[in-house]
Amino acid sequence: MALVSADSRIAELLGELHQLIKQTQEERSRSEHNLVNIQKTHERMQTENKISPYYRTKLRGLYTTAKADAEAECKPPPLCGAVPAAGDYVAKPGDKVAARVKALEGDEQWILAEVVSYSHAANKYEVDDIDEEGKERHTLSRRRIIPLPQWKTNPETDPEALFHKEQLVLALYPQTTCFYRALIHAPPQRPQDDYSVLFEDTSYADGYSPPLNVAQRYVVACKETKKK
Repeated sequence: MALVSADSRIAELLGELHQLIKQTQEERSRSEHNLVNIQKTHERMQTENKISPYYRTKLRGLYTTAKADAEAECKPPPLCGAVPAAGDYVAKPGDKVAARVKALEGDEQWILAEVVSYSHAANKYEVDDIDEEGKERHTLSRRRIIPLPQWKTNPETDPEALFHKEQLVLALYPQTTCFYRALIHAPPQRPQDDYSVLFEDTSYADGYSPPLNVAQRYVVACKETKKK
């Protein structure tokens, strides 16, 4: 059963990759078409040896489009590093997420969970606690789910997709399946590097643990305010 599930997931990911490649090619073709129009417009202007209001307006529109295309190509995609998911994004079955659930004591905590399904009618997820010992299924609203990053960030090319030093985040505590509030101590220097974080911990004088390493995919934004 596990093997079949893994094969299905691989087939699904390959399908997504194919669609992304197709979309990239379509966008590249559109951008190239616009650049060709810019070149042809300049050639016509040189032939006529004048810059008419028509050409001025046309070039302004073409260059505006080219600038927008270039910015879109350079921008890291959603779920790359610290870049959040789009507002209408729905995590797929099998995706790992941070899920806010009620603990046995009645308190709430963020846990590592796997998406089972999503109901568009109810606007709710069904997720499984990833912890094998206390494995439990939860039905949660979208606001209680944070999709985890799907791609690592390259600090040299996309520094804006990194959490910065002293930024408040939720990070998976090492050797556990729970997310806790933490401050970024040091961001990754290379794509394969982890974050160094300081977990909130009242047993230390300054209220924070010594630096601990957490993989990029297990660090997400925390919308709560920093504790005084």
